[in-house]
Amino acid sequence: FLPSLPENKILVAQHPLLIVANQTATLVCNYKYNGTGKEFRASLHKGTDSSVEVCFISWNTTKISRNSNKEFNCQGDHDKDKVIFNLWNMSANQTDIYFCKIEVMYPPPYVYNEKSNGTVIHVKETPTQIQEAQSAIPLWILATVTGILAFYSMLITAVFINYWQKSKKNVYHQSDYMNMTPRHPPYQKNKGYPSYAPTRDYTAYRS
Repeated sequence: FLPSLPENKILVAQHPLLIVANQTATLVCNYKYNGTGKEFRASLHKGTDSSVEVCFISWNTTKISRNSNKEFNCQGDHDKDKVIFNLWNMSANQTDIYFCKIEVMYPPPYVYNEKSNGTVIHVKETPTQIQEAQSAIPLWILATVTGILAFYSMLITAVFINYWQKSKKNVYHQSDYMNMTPRHPPYQKNKGYPSYAPTRDYTAYRS
């Protein structure tokens, strides 16, 4: 799928789409180069403008060096006519288009590939992420319901206190208009002579 090239040219081909369901992606950058380069650098870039370098690998006949962006878990490996970028612990917000860049660093002239069509890496949400997104809704609803119940509880308490204070005032007003007429105690009903006192006979004095 890579056509023949004139000398000192690099052509890169990538798979157009990768679906990531287990947070791990393997992106293969196939390339064709027919020059005399001895030292190479391959890098993976993220975004339509390739503004973020995810990781890179450089190599020559004696050594290999690698580096990765701190926001990614990425490692590059090279093989004959291809570079393999392995990414792991990917998150859904890393879904984007990724481009491979192959450069000939030495000897001159410096050569790099024209921008390829790239690979869209679609990272699906893991069950943990989905569960967290779903659990966020019940917590929000629970907080709202709790707030409403607390408001009505305070409202009912205020109404009850107001009613109790009014009832207390009514009791005080009624006590001010109580009948103040004195009543005789039960033992004062009969204030006459005792039942054992003899009855006077007034007929004895008429004569």
